[in-house]
Amino acid sequence: MLRREARLRREYLYRKAREEAQRSAQERKERLRRALEENRLIPTELRREALALQGSLEFDDAGGEGVISHMDDEYRWAGVEDPKVMITTSRDPSSRLKMFAKELKLVFPGAQRMNRGRHEVGALVRACKANGVTDLLVVHEHRGTPVGLIVSHLPFGPTAYFTLCNVVMRHDIPDLGTMSEAKPHLITHGFSSRLGKRVSDILRYLFPVPKDDSHRVITFANQDDYISFRWVHRPCPRCSHPVYPVLLAIDPQLFPPRHHVYKKTDHRNVELTEVGPRFELKLYMIRLGTLEQEATADVEWRWHPYTNTAHKRVFLSTD
Repeated sequence: MLRREARLRREYLYRKAREEAQRSAQERKERLRRALEENRLIPTELRREALALQGSLEFDDAGGEGVISHMDDEYRWAGVEDPKVMITTSRDPSSRLKMFAKELKLVFPGAQRMNRGRHEVGALVRACKANGVTDLLVVHEHRGTPVGLIVSHLPFGPTAYFTLCNVVMRHDIPDLGTMSEAKPHLITHGFSSRLGKRVSDILRYLFPVPKDDSHRVITFANQDDYISFRWVHRPCPRCSHPVYPVLLAIDPQLFPPRHHVYKKTDHRNVELTEVGPRFELKLYMIRLGTLEQEATADVEWRWHPYTNTAHKRVFLSTD
């Protein structure tokens, strides 16, 4: 079993490396084609291979872009079979972290929660693979406050590492009813870059396909690389933080919560009811392997917060 798993992993990495080389060549040919069509100077870095690229452009057919990719291989059963999500915590969790893990279990339909105990990460991943689990979620804390979320897609990856910010649990929100367990409709907003689409796929494939008559809605809204699972944001005029989350005491019909259910009061009006919990996600790394391969898996993307232009750049959106 271990030999087969290692062989499948090597085949997957080989296909991804081939695809990355083909994508890079396609980008160079596309840049050359645009320069020729617009009658501009050929970019300096393409001048040495311009003749070879122009010759290969004649054999490219239109309409074949994005037919197959490693993401199609990772999520090849997405939409065909419901995902099977397993949620666990770091070792020796506090009562609030256990409470947050239980609330996350209700967010993802069909998810299961597992007590961490003394199990190692490798044993957890092997058990999840043996039982057909598609995604393993691990929640971390600091002094009782959830601060980290790891989403590892099985069996080959990717593994996304998020920072949790501004967590407000359902228990802390007054006058909340029971949470609907219906399969939710998903809304993703602000994921326009290539990395943003990658993160959007990682998050939305955690949810099964909903029914048409489902009244439960979940929104992942990106603003300045903070993925909001709470109420709307507005920039803070007094501090340098890129996004200052404020719970606006305004009409929820104009600014709906990110996780809510709705019902029609009449033929024209719709009433929204917040479900909770509230939190924000900040992506800081994506690895190509699973969780137990942290020391050996390649890093697909990593946030570098200490560069001179880090506070000016956004990665999940092109706006």
